[in-house]
Amino acid sequence: MTNIKTLVVKVGTSSLTHKTGFMNFKRIERLARTLCDIKNSGVRVIFVSSAAISVGMGKLGLTKRPETTKEKQAVASVGQVELMDIYSNLFSQYGVTVAQLLLTKDVLDGAERQKNALATINTLFSLGAVPIINENDTISTYEIEFGDNDVLSAHVAKLVGADLLVILTDTEGLYDSDPKRNANAKLISKVEGITDKIRSLAEGTKSEQGTGGMSTKIQAAQLATEAGIDTVISSGENPDVLYDIIQGKPRGTFFSANSGSVD
Repeated sequence: MTNIKTLVVKVGTSSLTHKTGFMNFKRIERLARTLCDIKNSGVRVIFVSSAAISVGMGKLGLTKRPETTKEKQAVASVGQVELMDIYSNLFSQYGVTVAQLLLTKDVLDGAERQKNALATINTLFSLGAVPIINENDTISTYEIEFGDNDVLSAHVAKLVGADLLVILTDTEGLYDSDPKRNANAKLISKVEGITDKIRSLAEGTKSEQGTGGMSTKIQAAQLATEAGIDTVISSGENPDVLYDIIQGKPRGTFFSANSGSVD
């Protein structure tokens, strides 16, 4: 994994916020610095970011997460503006310009729309910008209800022909049992094939702040690896872990390209 040309990094809500639901600025600052540094090394970087709803809650002074889809969409529309403002300010400190792309599953399903999205991303790369991608929560409901952008990140990785997809979350990776319930759970460092057993290990896990869990991350890993893209699920507590991951050091759970599903 040392010859990475295109990297997609997806960071979930739980890795961008405190348990209170408010933004974890210390972590986001480190993430911005790390992504900018990796970009400066010659790697094309795409950042898939969640947390629009959490940021919107903070902006609107809400203490309880919205329950209905329309409320979530409205709060996300407020949060997305604030989120991009935060990213723009942080990345600009390192001389990097960011660009917002709000995608939907429909965009990534149609050939013509795929072509247009890819052309935009490639043009942004040529301009030296970092695309920051989120689902368009105001018109789409899939990720807002189920995925926290996990599956979206895999589709994006496929679209751009990424060499590596990294999903940063609130656990070290995939365990042989739920580490939040079993203190003796052991990290699975490498997955050669996504079987029913692997999928069953991911069931029932869910982050506190986001909508995703390990199950949707396994779905994302399957989509990416079947497309020939190495995938790593690791902890987002320290964004510097990205340096180790792109250098091929064992961090989190590694899903080798073309492993996909063996069922």
